[in-house]
Amino acid sequence: MKKTMLGVLLTCALAGAAQGATTVRDDAGLTVTLDKPALRVISMAPHATELLFAAGGGGRVVGAVNYSDYPEAAKSIPRIGSNREIDIERVIALKPDLIVAWMHNNAERQIEMVRKLGVPVFQSDPQSLEGIPDSVLRLGQLMGTDAAAKASAAQLRTRLASLRTRYAKRAPVRVFYQVWDKPLYTLSGKHIITDAMRLCGGVNIFDGLSVVAPVVTLESVLQANPEAIIATGEKNYGGVDLWKPYASLQAVRSNNLFMLNGDLLNRAGPRMIEGAATMCEVLEQARQRRSK
Repeated sequence: MKKTMLGVLLTCALAGAAQGATTVRDDAGLTVTLDKPALRVISMAPHATELLFAAGGGGRVVGAVNYSDYPEAAKSIPRIGSNREIDIERVIALKPDLIVAWMHNNAERQIEMVRKLGVPVFQSDPQSLEGIPDSVLRLGQLMGTDAAAKASAAQLRTRLASLRTRYAKRAPVRVFYQVWDKPLYTLSGKHIITDAMRLCGGVNIFDGLSVVAPVVTLESVLQANPEAIIATGEKNYGGVDLWKPYASLQAVRSNNLFMLNGDLLNRAGPRMIEGAATMCEVLEQARQRRSK
């Protein structure tokens, strides 16, 4: 009888352990496994901070990089450095059980550094708008905040579906998306911004370039002659005024030079779906101006 009871208890214990382990696949295609929900999380990108809050884990973020300023509570999270350079000693001192990193050109060395600490790393880099609610769900799984994550993801998907329905059959608008003006560079079809553009019926004039964030010439933009030009309005970003002297440019003739909120468009977090909505609105303005 005792042996039978012991066997039952052992089976239950093993089953509990199995249920406690969670495995998800990150945006690099790598598996991330946690034996128990993450309680101390470090975010290595502003968009990742926003995803973690949306997933119901804002209170578990013990460290974040500079510019992690949304939502308001994120401003009080201790800083561990920037996108370009983290303070590895500070990371160690915070004793994280999960690190959410951003895959970008400067991140490889940093990610390798934190991997050596033995802390699980989830690489976050949504490639499409649909990837944003999906990221929220996966982070919720890792933190054990599934209920909050599912509710948030459902809201995001509903908003996306509404935008797709509204703009699915709208006439295409050829667009130049200006990230910076010195040097002048843009984003190709491989970037999530272009996915947002397509949602609105926009056509990226540099969609086919192989580099994700290519430097382009002023002449190439003039030759492509976009109907609309969109730039973001951060204090260190170039504006659309540089195009005003080129009266032959279709975007200038139609007054389709738009400045949008870069925090909404340049971060692949939950707010980007609202950023896409603002892009859809200005492209709709461009359509309406065709008859004027």
